[in-house]
Amino acid sequence: MNTHAAGPVVALFLVLTGLPACPAFADGPAIQGDYLGTLGPLHLKLHLTAAADGTLGGTLDSPDQGAAGIPCADFHLQGNTLSFAVPAVHGTWAGTVGEGGATLSGSWNQGTPMPLTFTRDMFVAASKPSPVDGFWLGTLQAPRQALRIQLTVKRDRAGQEFCTLDSLDQGSYGLSCANVAWSDNDLSFDIPQVEGHWRGKLSRDGLTLSGTWTQGASLPLTFQRQPKPQLQPPPPKISFQPAIAPVDATAMQAVLTQDFAQALKSGPLSPATSVSVVVGVVRNGVPRVFAWGSATADSIFEIGSITKTFTGLVLAQMVAQGKVKLDQPVRELLPPGTVARPQGTEITLLDLVTQHSGLPRLPANLEPVDADNPYSDYRPLNLYQFLAAHGVEKPVDPPFLYSNLGVGLLGQALADRAGNTYAKLVSEEVIVPLQLSDTGVSLSAAQQARFIQGHTFDNRPAHAWDADALAGAGALRSTAADMLTYLEANLHPEAFAAHGSGATRTLAAALTQSHQLRGDAGANKIAFAWFYNPQTKDYWHNGATGGYSSFAFFNLQGDYAGVVLMNRTVGAQESIADLLGQHISQRFAGQPAIAFAD
Repeated sequence: MNTHAAGPVVALFLVLTGLPACPAFADGPAIQGDYLGTLGPLHLKLHLTAAADGTLGGTLDSPDQGAAGIPCADFHLQGNTLSFAVPAVHGTWAGTVGEGGATLSGSWNQGTPMPLTFTRDMFVAASKPSPVDGFWLGTLQAPRQALRIQLTVKRDRAGQEFCTLDSLDQGSYGLSCANVAWSDNDLSFDIPQVEGHWRGKLSRDGLTLSGTWTQGASLPLTFQRQPKPQLQPPPPKISFQPAIAPVDATAMQAVLTQDFAQALKSGPLSPATSVSVVVGVVRNGVPRVFAWGSATADSIFEIGSITKTFTGLVLAQMVAQGKVKLDQPVRELLPPGTVARPQGTEITLLDLVTQHSGLPRLPANLEPVDADNPYSDYRPLNLYQFLAAHGVEKPVDPPFLYSNLGVGLLGQALADRAGNTYAKLVSEEVIVPLQLSDTGVSLSAAQQARFIQGHTFDNRPAHAWDADALAGAGALRSTAADMLTYLEANLHPEAFAAHGSGATRTLAAALTQSHQLRGDAGANKIAFAWFYNPQTKDYWHNGATGGYSSFAFFNLQGDYAGVVLMNRTVGAQESIADLLGQHISQRFAGQPAIAFAD
């Protein structure tokens, strides 16, 4: 699973970088300033600058993903035609400048062109700020850690208050407020992205906002006025190593050892850290597994949200076996009377596996007793109680919204239909047919001895995570060897002839069906939980728990796959496992590969 407010990095901003802007001598309309746009479900903000000689520069923010300051480069402005690149994600934008610079109409291309129009941010501040306007800083005593929360409030000339919220310690910036209300020294606002609400009062001296943050549970959150905001730190600088000839599996360890020499000596993979990594690669049927750090090739890791792809395959298996249908409402699989039938369109099993259900990232009644094991005491009854209150009506044309709740619900619903637990169901439908001897929700005593200690991003030992009702979203543990077997099955479903009985008989058809692209996921596509990058042709998914991170991918055209398992969770701005996985894919493809030096 992944607990970041923005979700796993699955949409526009795949990698952060610090490449400088390239010159573009402006001979067209003035386009300095801030511009707002929407790409699918993502709200974007483009900051454009122009030097004295007319050279354009800029950065891009994605507040919904907690990403800000992503450098743009290679600006070209000729007349009313504008283009620029975002090297971090190999994306480009091209279009026309309209209305004297008020609009930028064009398309974003990251493998598949998507319309993306920017409109100049026309916010005009009030001539006299309100008493609540300014910068505020508070500390929220969250279950696992104390979080510094920054609030920025401003009034426009029409008298309407606006605000944004930053979670500094989580690296999440620019979360937009909604329903901002200010009257008689009372302030309240919602943060829809995390289903949070704050309400409080301004002190008489105007220096303190005292109130309560509600996000399932209610916690005190008091803000103190600040003279200036705390700015987001610059994104990590990531460069690319030159392309080499496509690498095969037998040579990959030597290539990576050379590529990561500095990182292994004194960087993020060095002995000075607690990081251990196991890598598995396969190409043309030849597998290899190797490790760095204290891990061994057979070490067991939590794979986090890669579990979602197993849940997707369970769904495909049960469809192939005629036990459920893709367009079937999830309500029909739950215990009778769990949730009322809505008047409108219902959430279906397909909606859940493609992350288009409209359900929030997490249920509002998730209130863990043990903050270091946050999903362990969330039982099916808790899930059913949430659904009874929330309902299962699907919004009209819901956008992609990454939801641990949604896929966790899918896993529980399929288990209910099978009259089983999720752990036993995924074993019967996937683990046993594929002979994955070291994969499961729980471990034997012998396996526990190989279960490597996990760590927080700052290298403190982390508690392993357990899950009950939301197990389908991220409860599995596995080894690199088992994951390669799983990925090889995805590469070659035809190897599983339709013989035998039950799960084995339907496996080939289920694997094939699970690859069918069913919707958009930002700049990616989505199949049965697997994301698909149209540019690289990779199917991929990542994962993160409190002490582990992972990345897995397979490429049908190139007949290669890889997995990275790490005993450290993701940081506020990056996942090393993601970057390693992308590097391996780039070496397989013979493309420039992300460099690791610091």
